[in-house]
Amino acid sequence: MFLKGKSVIITGSTSGIGLAYAKAFAAEGASVVINGFGDEGEIEKERAALAETSGATALYDAADMTKPDEIEAMVKRCHDEIGGPDIVIANAGIQHVAKIEDFPPEKFEAILDINMKSAWYLFRAAVPHMKEKGWGRIISTASAHSLIASPNKTAYIMAKHGIAGLTKTLALETATDGITVNCISPGYVWTPLVENQIPDTMKSRGMTREQVMNDVLLAAQPTKEFVMPDEVAALAIFLCRDEAKAITGANYSIDGGWTAA
Repeated sequence: MFLKGKSVIITGSTSGIGLAYAKAFAAEGASVVINGFGDEGEIEKERAALAETSGATALYDAADMTKPDEIEAMVKRCHDEIGGPDIVIANAGIQHVAKIEDFPPEKFEAILDINMKSAWYLFRAAVPHMKEKGWGRIISTASAHSLIASPNKTAYIMAKHGIAGLTKTLALETATDGITVNCISPGYVWTPLVENQIPDTMKSRGMTREQVMNDVLLAAQPTKEFVMPDEVAALAIFLCRDEAKAITGANYSIDGGWTAA
């Protein structure tokens, strides 16, 4: 449990990749702040399980990722109640699939706010605490779409390319402060976010569910398998080890070979 005594904030962590992160960090003894939306009872069940796993503290914070003041308040709460934050993971994300002329402006704004801007506000609030300690780990969930494009996803791809750029820039700013800044770029991970975009893709491309699964989602992944959330979480854990202290400004693909082409 090499993270005992450390604290981590993970946005968008009530399900999917974010919850896998939370479970992996709790298993290493970290105090965890989870964040996101969902059924109140289910969230409390997951929070309690994380505390039991870690033997430390697990908090739930309902900060809205479209509201910078709530993001800053979440970081302050972490600092006041459990210390740090020592590690922050920007993972919150939403998706909408449509051609640009059919893309609702409100969806465009929401995707940029939640998928990209929220990370900037999270990091801005956390970095001073990390600099004070001389140690920190900053991680973002980017996407294969931080490196390449696909049609009908203009907002998402803009946001993920932005995350990759933010990672590089902040890594340079914090290079002598004991802080590393990296992003992880999964291919298609079997999560509610991926599952929920299938109907939109069916509609926009006139396909069946099976066609979307095989001919769209997994078409680009040579392994023909979805990435699993715990595989992404394992990489995040490695990036927090002392052995990874020289890794900063990196964008790690975990995509079944998608971006190798």
